[in-house]
Amino acid sequence: MMLLGRGLDARDNQTRQMQDAVSNVEKHFGELCQIFAGYVRKTARLRDKADLLVNEIYAYAATETPNLKVGLKNFADEFSRLQDYRQAEVDRLEAKVVEPLKCYGTIVKLKRDDLRATLTAKSREAKQLSQLEKTRQRNPSDLHVIAENELQRATMDATRTTRHLEETIDNFEKQKIRDIKNIFSEFITIEMLFHGKALEIYTAAYQNIQNIDENEDLEVFRSSLYPPDYQSRLDIVRANSKSPLQRTGSSKSSLRTAQISHRMLRKDEEEDEEEDEDDEEDDEEDEFDATKEVR
Repeated sequence: MMLLGRGLDARDNQTRQMQDAVSNVEKHFGELCQIFAGYVRKTARLRDKADLLVNEIYAYAATETPNLKVGLKNFADEFSRLQDYRQAEVDRLEAKVVEPLKCYGTIVKLKRDDLRATLTAKSREAKQLSQLEKTRQRNPSDLHVIAENELQRATMDATRTTRHLEETIDNFEKQKIRDIKNIFSEFITIEMLFHGKALEIYTAAYQNIQNIDENEDLEVFRSSLYPPDYQSRLDIVRANSKSPLQRTGSSKSSLRTAQISHRMLRKDEEEDEEEDEDDEEDDEEDEFDATKEVR
C-alpha cells in the first residue's frame, strides 16, 4: 500500500510538471502571437504611409523644373517598388509567423483535455485506494477482495492514461521546439529578404536624387523669370530713361542748329536788300545823267 501511495505521488508530480509546461506555452506563445501580429500591423501601416508619400512626391514633381521632376519621379518609382516588397513581407509574416503561433491555441486546448483525462483517472485511482483502506479496517474478507480488484482496475487505468499523457507531452515538447525554430527562422529569413531588396532599391533611389542637375534647373528657373522678349523691352526702357544731362544736351544742340539756320536766313535777306538798294541807286544815277543830256 505504501508503494502504491508513492506511485500516486510520483504521478502527481509528473502531472503538475506537464500542466506547468502547457501553461507556460499557453502564456508565452499567446504573448508572442499578439506582439508579432502587432508588428505585422505596424508594417502594413508603414506601407500605407509610404503609398501616401509616393503620391505626394508624384504631385510635387509635376510642378518642378525638368531635372528635378525626373529625379523625383524616378525616386518615387523606386520607393513605390519597395512597397510591393513590403506587402510581400506582410503577407509572409502573417502566414509563416503569426498563423503558426495562433495554432498553439488549439494545440494547448487539446493538451489540457489530455491532462483532464489523466487527472480524472488518477482521481478514480485515489478514490479506490481510499475505499480499500476503509474496507481493510472493517476486515470483511469478501469486501476486501472486491475493493482490491476495483483498485487494481483503477490503477491500471490511471497508469495507462498517465503513459499516454507522457507520450503526448513528450511529442508536444518536441513539436514546440521544432516550431519555435521554424517560426523564428522564417521571421529572420523574411526580414533579411526584405531588407536586402530594400538596400538595393534605396541605392538606386539615392543615385536618382544625386543625378539631379542643379545648374541646369537653375538656368531653366531663371529663364522662366525673364521671358524671351525681355531684352528688347529692356532696351526700350533704357532708351526712354536717358539722364537729364543727355536730354538737355540734345535740346541745346537742336536750339543751336535752329539759331544758326535763322541767322543764315537773315543774312541772306539783308544781302538781297542791299543788292536791291544798289540797283535803285544805279537807276537813279542813270535817270539823272539822261536829264542832264536833255538839257
